[in-house]
Amino acid sequence: MKASSQKRYALLLAAKDSDYVKKIYGGYFHVFVNSFGDDGETWDLYRVIDGEFPDMEELDSYDGFVISGSPHDAYGNELWILRLCFLLQTLDAMQKRVLGICFGHQVLCRALGGQVGKAYEGWDIGVRKVIMVEDLSQYKFLEGVDEFPRSASIIECHQDEVWEVPLEAEVLAFSEKTGVEMFAIRDHVLGIQGHPEYTKDILHNLIDRLANMSSIDRAFADDAERRLEEVEPDRRFWTKLCKGFLKGR
Repeated sequence: MKASSQKRYALLLAAKDSDYVKKIYGGYFHVFVNSFGDDGETWDLYRVIDGEFPDMEELDSYDGFVISGSPHDAYGNELWILRLCFLLQTLDAMQKRVLGICFGHQVLCRALGGQVGKAYEGWDIGVRKVIMVEDLSQYKFLEGVDEFPRSASIIECHQDEVWEVPLEAEVLAFSEKTGVEMFAIRDHVLGIQGHPEYTKDILHNLIDRLANMSSIDRAFADDAERRLEEVEPDRRFWTKLCKGFLKGR
């Protein structure tokens, strides 16, 4: 899955493709590239959940990395999660741009010295308003986001959360449900608890699968799906923010 380009990015996929996403979007790889990619770039796929990792000697050839969500716990000790933590520590030392989404946000925090665990208030599924902290002027990747809002809504689907960010990190956003919705370390690490890449139909399908697996009860699922129709996520804002971070603009 490569194409000629001047910029090169890698998706570290920490989840299996669902049947729905494969059928409608061609897999999560295409969901991420359609959200964050630009014409002329190279995007490579590494299914880290299956033990696929970039070679260490290739790391310097990448301009940025994205870590996806996952049904696994970021504080787990499966071999692939431990390997991923080591890779993220290496990328941090190299000052490579790394964007973590949901599980990616949490495992990035863990790898760099923070703490993660079960969410104190349980599952958060739906569209959540995220509140930005007062002053974000030090972050150059936000300069291209016109009229930076005081708050923005994002699709959420998680039962784990960041408890404590790494020492060098700064919390950039929070919500009434989650204390760390977004954090950054200088201009090369960004974690986002929500799913800027998700569309509502992807979440609807995921809610149904979680209910069918008894991960959530049906009444909770029905209520989440009802509330999902009441508000729209600010996908344009989140996409622009993520692209601005990855492209360094």
